[in-house]
Amino acid sequence: MKNKPQVVTFGCRLNTYESEVMKHHAEEAGLHDTVIFNTCAVTAEATRQARQSIRRTRKDNPDVKIIVTGCAAQINPKEFIDMDEVDQVLGNEEKLQAESFGLDSTEKLLVNDIMSVKETANHLIDGYEERTRAFVQVQNGCDHRCTFCIIPYGRGNSRSVPMGEVITQVQRLVENGYQEVIITGVDITSYGPDLPGAPTLGALCQKILKLVPDLQRLRLSSIDSIEIDEVLFQVITEEKRMMPHLHLSLQAGDNMVLKRMKRRHSREDSIEFCKRVRAARPDVTFGADIIAGFPTETEKMFQNSLKLVEDCGLTYLHVFPYSAREGTPAAKMPAVAGNIRKERAARLRALGNEKFDSYMSAQVGSVVSILVEKEQDKSAIGHTEHFAPAKILADLPAGYIAKARVTGYENGILITELVD
Repeated sequence: MKNKPQVVTFGCRLNTYESEVMKHHAEEAGLHDTVIFNTCAVTAEATRQARQSIRRTRKDNPDVKIIVTGCAAQINPKEFIDMDEVDQVLGNEEKLQAESFGLDSTEKLLVNDIMSVKETANHLIDGYEERTRAFVQVQNGCDHRCTFCIIPYGRGNSRSVPMGEVITQVQRLVENGYQEVIITGVDITSYGPDLPGAPTLGALCQKILKLVPDLQRLRLSSIDSIEIDEVLFQVITEEKRMMPHLHLSLQAGDNMVLKRMKRRHSREDSIEFCKRVRAARPDVTFGADIIAGFPTETEKMFQNSLKLVEDCGLTYLHVFPYSAREGTPAAKMPAVAGNIRKERAARLRALGNEKFDSYMSAQVGSVVSILVEKEQDKSAIGHTEHFAPAKILADLPAGYIAKARVTGYENGILITELVD
């Protein structure tokens, strides 16, 4: 019996969106008994995990065709084409082209110069398997060159999806029953300057909310706070359908480390942004990416990152121990010992867990709005508008938005019951 193509996704939300596009192309091309690996290159560990998964898949399924794509494959295709387990490698541009999945394709290596790509095409999709929220790509690539980051070499320079195409995609998803849409890309706050009229992300969000009135919840993926304009600030703080949860690309809390990372914001910028947003919309929650053990980071510098969690009032931390990526300036800087990097990451995660637990415990007694994602043992599981995981003690279908009161907090999840 022939099996439908499968896609194994690593990394970011943009990869999740692109995996859905690839799955559609592969099915339309009539591929079967095929596994597509959509890799991530943000850390060396992400690439290692992809290679390990490829080997395991080949061992368990000797007759399937294995295609590898994504950022790790774009940056270093030879690393994957040299693997005996791999049948084909596609670049990040090629993976989104239907013809790349043709049955007659005999090219083992299809990887273009990603820096030559000037546009990002919109790919209309009807939905996501087993998902009640949908990701919509508005932008790809990055014009910035942070010293630790290899991603621009996997994604190319920044390019935006025309506003009308984004709105059409959102409308299509809402018509198919999706209640929540997450705006995603590599650097979404850089949206627009390459398009006619140079629209901004704020203007795009305004248009979506105005022209798709049936969309219940709009959410932003990771944002760079230094790029947020007044229109986007207004949307975040005044539009109730814009979810009050922001994930910030902070990376560090020490100004010297930020300078060596070639970030464009200071510690003070981050603190001021969080204070300003919270003053205008007090219930907003913040998450952040933070790197522990960046080259030259001293204990005093690291303490500033720890302190930033408190100063910004962060609730959700995404912590990375620094991972050197060959070809980046940071890889040539004096390294912090590996054991110190791991230890600092552990301390940051412990602080993050403490802040998360504190926030979740404080929700007991409050009334929240929960988008149900799945049913589980006559209960419903989902996330609140602040992206807190929650369980409703009621039998509700996926996609339902429930008003519920928080009655407890157990094992990382809010316990709630319906409000009449």
